[in-house]
Parts: sequence; C-alpha cells; structure tokens
Amino acid sequence: MGVYNVHERLLPVAAHRAGALLDGLARGAEDRLWPHRSWPAMAFDRPLGVGAVGGHGPVRYTVVAHVPALWVRFAFDGPRGFHGFHEYAVLPAGAGERGTLLRHTLAMRATGPARLTWPLVWRPLHDALIEESLDRAEAACAGAVARPARRGPYTRLLRLLARRLAGGNPVG
Repeated sequence: MGVYNVHERLLPVAAHRAGALLDGLARGAEDRLWPHRSWPAMAFDRPLGVGAVGGHGPVRYTVVAHVPALWVRFAFDGPRGFHGFHEYAVLPAGAGERGTLLRHTLAMRATGPARLTWPLVWRPLHDALIEESLDRAEAACAGAVARPARRGPYTRLLRLLARRLAGGNPVG
C-alpha cells in the first residue's frame, strides 16, 4: 500500500527564520517545532545530522539527508512495515504569496501489519502530531496561530488507549 501524506503551513517570515526551526529539532526545550510537550519528544543519539539515529515514541528513523535551515529527511526504521521516509522542507511561498512554506511529507510503502495499522492507528496520530507541529511553527514565527489544530474524538481515543498500554506515558 502506497502512502503519500503532505501537511504544510505558510509562515509570514523569511526562509532563514523558518529554517532555524528545522535546525532546532530534537533540542529539548529549545525545540520550537516539535510538539514535545504533548507528544513523545523527538530524540537522537547525536545532534541532528546525517547518520543520527532515533525517533519519537515507537516511531524510529535515521537522518539520511540534512541541508541546514532548508531540509531534513528521516528514513523509517520502525514500526515494522514502514518502508520510506518523512521530511520537513522550507520552500518559497507560491506566486503572489508572502513568506515561506514549511512542508512535512511522509512517503512510504506500508507492508504486513502496517497495511492495517497505518490507516487505523498511525495516520490519525501522525496527522494530529504534524498539524500541532505546524501550529508551533506558526506561533514561533507569527506570535499566534490563526486556526489551531484540534484533535478529533477518534484521535483522542487512540491517545487514551496508547497511554494506557504504555503505562501512563504519552504515546504518539
């Protein structure tokens, strides 16, 4: 099963300001992009760069490409059946628009159990997490979020079940 999932947000800042958010990924309290207060934190075995291994919660990946302040790509190492990548990219705004586009792309082939778990479990959680990440980017760049993401009832149920299975720890 092929999966192509894109989320993006137009930010009212120059590319270098949006790019600074990418370079702050997995830096604990300094990370202004990843929603680490309400989702498992992104963490690596070394600073963000090619070869860094880590992930967030049960989702594991390796940094396979990184152009500072422009692009970072992560190749999946888990869950089982995830074959592909996810990435953040800082792009020019479209014609007639001002600012910078921050885009998150997930492209993968789901095999085995992931053919079922991606649409039923992982996709709703992923979509909520990434929209909250883009909310953080907008807040960092604009000072406020025009239309904050809201978790739907199904996503809230999945998070509750995941917390219970993980013994109370947030799972995302």
